[in-house]
Amino acid sequence: MEPVLDTPGLVTIAQTGAPLGPRPQWLRAPAPVGENYRELKDLMGRLRLHTVCESAACPNVGECWNQRTATFMILGNVCTRRCGFCAVSKGAPLAVDYDEPRRVAEAVAAMGLRFAVITSVNRDDRKDGGAELFALTIRAIRERVRGCGVEVLIPDFQGSREALRIVMDAAPDVLNHNTETVPRLYRQVRLGARYERSLDILEAAKQFAPERPTKSGLMLGLGETLDEVLEVMQNLRARRVDILTLGQYLRPSPKHLPIVRYVPPEEFAALRAAGYDMGFPHVEAGPLVRSSYHARDAAEAPQAVLPYGPALSQR
Repeated sequence: MEPVLDTPGLVTIAQTGAPLGPRPQWLRAPAPVGENYRELKDLMGRLRLHTVCESAACPNVGECWNQRTATFMILGNVCTRRCGFCAVSKGAPLAVDYDEPRRVAEAVAAMGLRFAVITSVNRDDRKDGGAELFALTIRAIRERVRGCGVEVLIPDFQGSREALRIVMDAAPDVLNHNTETVPRLYRQVRLGARYERSLDILEAAKQFAPERPTKSGLMLGLGETLDEVLEVMQNLRARRVDILTLGQYLRPSPKHLPIVRYVPPEEFAALRAAGYDMGFPHVEAGPLVRSSYHARDAAEAPQAVLPYGPALSQR
């Protein structure tokens, strides 16, 4: 079934109950090979840095690293939560490495980045959830690479506004926190997280710095319905979230949550149009879209509704 418009301005997407077959062509990503890829892999190894590109088995690692971009993952490579979708290792957390911000800044300089993206594992063992190291990393990058933009993809800090303020006081160019999925699926997908708490974090970020862009994203294909996705999008926009990302969930291993459905590109296009209709200034939607995909482009987009062409017509 294909996307349709049944009333002006309202996108609906027909659901299919067809069983999953082989991974479709639109989910094929470039292989992680090439000179730039090898150079970045050596650089991360030499500086003892982690990236979500590798640790979370991102399908875009080949494309991004060959374009000399990467998403740095601070606070170690072991997460204190056991989310059902994530490939990052779980277990006892590592000691905080206070030299890590310097090494991240060194890598940013070596890569020639003008926009850096920083994320982390969850650190529920720490009172501030790791906020201090986010702030130190932002400042280290700014000191080493003048004019470099910084986006941070933060955990929920267990709802701590004090931890969020530590990050916001370091003035990241974009504050990203993913809602990941719809409320009904939180217990399976985001163990230890709460939907309303994630919304509260995004709302509080706008209260601390109304002019600073905020960002959030969802994975599709976990069993959510169209109405649930649209409701989450509306909730995010009601919290004045500026940038939205929508992508296909891909199962990292047989131990992780199964894929319920492959969402085709035309449905992502319809959801992208719906996002602009809701007033999001920028929407990235597609099977291989991830949180930091085209992050610099999104951050530099005008903070107004962008032209996106005609909505999908009824067929």
